[in-house]
Amino acid sequence: MVHPDPYTPLVPDASYGPPVTMAPEAVPDPRPTRAPDTDAATGGATDDEAALGPRLDGRRLVVVNWRCPWQSTAGGAEEYAWRISRHLVGRGAVVTFLTSREPGQPRVETRDGVVIRRMGGKFTVYPLVLLWLLLWRREFHAALDCMNGVPFFSRLVLPRRTRVVSVVHHVHDLQFNAYFSRPLAWLGRFIESRVASLVYRCCTTVTVSESSRRAMREKLGWRAPIAIVHNGRPPLQPVAGAPARTPGHPAADLGAPALVSVGRLVVQKRVARIVDAAVALREEHPGLRVHIVGRGPEADPIAERIGREGLHDAVRLHGFLPEDDKNAVLAGALLHVTASEFEGWGLTVIEAAALGVPTVAYDVDGLRDSVRDGETGWLVRDGEDLAQVVGKALAELSDPARAAQVRRACREWASRFTWQRSGAAMARIIADEIDGIDGAVRQAGTEAGT
Repeated sequence: MVHPDPYTPLVPDASYGPPVTMAPEAVPDPRPTRAPDTDAATGGATDDEAALGPRLDGRRLVVVNWRCPWQSTAGGAEEYAWRISRHLVGRGAVVTFLTSREPGQPRVETRDGVVIRRMGGKFTVYPLVLLWLLLWRREFHAALDCMNGVPFFSRLVLPRRTRVVSVVHHVHDLQFNAYFSRPLAWLGRFIESRVASLVYRCCTTVTVSESSRRAMREKLGWRAPIAIVHNGRPPLQPVAGAPARTPGHPAADLGAPALVSVGRLVVQKRVARIVDAAVALREEHPGLRVHIVGRGPEADPIAERIGREGLHDAVRLHGFLPEDDKNAVLAGALLHVTASEFEGWGLTVIEAAALGVPTVAYDVDGLRDSVRDGETGWLVRDGEDLAQVVGKALAELSDPARAAQVRRACREWASRFTWQRSGAAMARIIADEIDGIDGAVRQAGTEAGT
């Protein structure tokens, strides 16, 4: 998760002003390159210049995302959009980040060289962003249009010479059912599938896992070429040992064995199932504890259940933790568990793996890619129970040799994913779109490896 840092206001009351101020520049008329589906960001990264991707000096890019990383409900999609934006700035691009605004957030600011413009709320951001893009449609060479179920439809207002790359983390069909009435859920699915696939049919699309790409083809009928640019992971910092166990520290009462769940506390994450599993396993594993790290609307129901059923000695609800504290809890656990109904990838799975902690997850889109079943974790298949698979994992990890083998596999797997690698892959795709660099997307795919 991205840490908040001090705000640096740019133009406090100019949220509808031009995206950047620069000398006039001729906008190229690129020839779009339709590439086959590729996998563009797996494998280790090096420090050479080539590993950072092509230079994008002076290219004006706009990134459109529903939220920014500093909002209370931000998650992996926001982390992804922001990390990619920062990398593109590092390659010389001029990046404007359009997003919604929570109360108290500045309308315009600059962070890490990225100009952030916030407008509208949860739903009003869509028409306001579309209007803003219409007003400044000739300013950009390319746009990253991030689709969180409902697209921004930037392709409808930007000129054809402005290349649009659609970013889709996962198919939201089940998520519409969880949040909306049947008519609205149907409308959401219709827009996500029929309408969006038609509007973006000529736009290169990026997703974050092979199963998400497959779901887009099968469920949405997506017609455009789809490249895979995986999530990266933050650089690992040393995790404190003895200080982390001092009284009052989040990791002080981890005990052994301990399960941990990290992520937003929302309906589709189904964190209550993890509590159910821990309760079911307590007789077989006395002292088993669950640490839940994250915040969201499901926090209150979980807290009420902990109090009602007297689970304070079994379940600890941490809320949001700073990165160091979160890593200390993760590193001190025996097993990371997620009960999510669907994911684009599973950012927390790789964060846990980087610390040598395997994951138990359901065999669903995204998670079946980030968890290597039997190597870096265990998948709950159809007909299996979460508690059953967690119990199996705990039994295997009780063997020191097997536990060491799994920890090594986790670290090796996680080492393949870095934000530098992901940013470089996206830079290649954008360069290919803008300048028609021959085979850039295809080259990114051949460099990949899973």
